[in-house]
Amino acid sequence: MFEEGIRLRRERGAENVFDFTLGNPDVEPPEAVVAALRRVVAENRPRSHGYMPNAGFPEVRATVAARLAERTGLPFTADEVLMTVGAAGAINTVLKSILDPGDEVIVLNPYFPEYRFYIENHAGKVVPVETDENFQPDIGRIAAAIGPRTRAIILNSPNNPTGAVYSAGVLRALDEITRDPVIVISDEPYRPLVFDGVRPPETLALVRRSVLAWSWSKAMAVAGERIGYLALSPRLAELADLRNACTFANRILGYINAPAIWQWVVAQVPDATVDVSQYESKRNLLCDALSRMGYDAPRPQGSFYCFPKTPIADDLAFIRILQQEGILAVPGSGFGRGGYFRLSLTIPREEIERSLPAFERALGKARRA
Repeated sequence: MFEEGIRLRRERGAENVFDFTLGNPDVEPPEAVVAALRRVVAENRPRSHGYMPNAGFPEVRATVAARLAERTGLPFTADEVLMTVGAAGAINTVLKSILDPGDEVIVLNPYFPEYRFYIENHAGKVVPVETDENFQPDIGRIAAAIGPRTRAIILNSPNNPTGAVYSAGVLRALDEITRDPVIVISDEPYRPLVFDGVRPPETLALVRRSVLAWSWSKAMAVAGERIGYLALSPRLAELADLRNACTFANRILGYINAPAIWQWVVAQVPDATVDVSQYESKRNLLCDALSRMGYDAPRPQGSFYCFPKTPIADDLAFIRILQQEGILAVPGSGFGRGGYFRLSLTIPREEIERSLPAFERALGKARRA
């Protein structure tokens, strides 16, 4: 898609190409984050740029643990937190720690496609399980998929690509079927990006055998800084062994440490978040316009993606029709769910407005096909 975008811009002019493919924040970090970065750099404390314990600076981990304890009601300490190279680093760290070759990890369709690579990186086997018509986890299907080699279930809420937020009831039901040695890995980089007053439930509070993979990439619009953490539930019976394994894995996977300067920055402003209303406004504009045209485009509850149905069954064929109109989108089949397409809201509002006639023309072409 990236190469196709370059080709189309060269042929048609950049103003006639609308790239909805990449979830790369188009806003700048909140001023509080930039101010904290200035303070940290200006302070230049001794060994600011040196190695620290593999799990990260103890003071930073203690700050994160205090926030987690406040949110979840669980007795988190610095020992249950590892600073990581984003949520991707956190997920790979825990998978490296728990998987033997041939072990299985359940993912929920549609799912972020890099989960497959993360799992296979560590010789695991991907077991896709379908969600329900509202993209909520189907507990019966998950229970049926759990076998003797199952070691983990990956959750992603708010979800990429659907924007679904998993309900507290679903998480409680998942807790009832999750038994040792299965661990629920909750990937939550979009947690602060929710709309219409939605409040995502705390997975760590509701699922006893869980860990949290967190990233500030989306909340603070600092995707390129690669800063996040892995939080291990204090209720895990194997907590000490898992903590030691993850601390070691964080090093041997090549990350060594999470970025030092950014550890201190997020410790100063852990809850700083971009203005979510701008994403909500673009969601409303795009989904409402597509729905009026005749697309099936429900409003997502969170993240910065929309996941409409394609007007024809073949989502790849419809993606090609969109390209003819200068629109770049991602087929749902890339996420394990054909018949849909993903649109990122990380595109300027004026470009969304200018793209609407092209969406309408594409719909007409699809209907005539």
